[in-house]
Amino acid sequence: MTGDIAGLLFTASTWVLPVLLAITLHEAAHGWVAWKLGDDTAMRAGRVSFNPLRHVDPMGTVILPAMLMLMRAPFLFGWAKPVPVNFWNLPHPRRDMAIVAAAGPAVNLMQAFIAMLGFHLLPAEGGQGLIWIASSLNNAILINLILCVFNLIPLPPLDGGRVAVGLLPLALARPLARLERYGMVILLILMLGVPLIAREFGANWNPLFELIAPIIDGLRDILLVLAGLKD
Repeated sequence: MTGDIAGLLFTASTWVLPVLLAITLHEAAHGWVAWKLGDDTAMRAGRVSFNPLRHVDPMGTVILPAMLMLMRAPFLFGWAKPVPVNFWNLPHPRRDMAIVAAAGPAVNLMQAFIAMLGFHLLPAEGGQGLIWIASSLNNAILINLILCVFNLIPLPPLDGGRVAVGLLPLALARPLARLERYGMVILLILMLGVPLIAREFGANWNPLFELIAPIIDGLRDILLVLAGLKD
């Protein structure tokens, strides 16, 4: 029992920093890019910050990731408080909305690549501390790739949905934008509800995971090659 608790604490500790950094920098990137493009709403609200406490959402940043970890879900997911952006302060609202939305996944992609480069700095041999660092780097790669790919799903309020709304013709963008009020409910049903129902019928089916997993694997392979960790 003691060993199980120690193992759980070790695993949890290797996730805390990667998750906080991934979510915090994702949200801060939205606010920073909006500020640079002409909207200082997030800056005035103190959301262009590396302080995770300014971005933490109790459910999305703490409770849901912890539940997924305890349930041994095939992927870890979470979110932070949305960064306030007034798109009408931007010189080109639709185009700039797409740029602001894309900034979060772009920063997650960058973090995953930096974590890969971090393996070049690790010594060949080491003790428990080295195992902890390697596990944290692996988790940083995984959580950032998941957040990058997941957030690029073209469904509002995800970043991919806002990118699509900003780029599509108005005839297609307007009905897509109207889905925003239902988007999170749809995602939670796909992410948690469908797998639980499928399990009741003896099936192991997670449609959201099956959609994004191959993309995550392909993106990871490309970055590993670029980072010099894979031929």
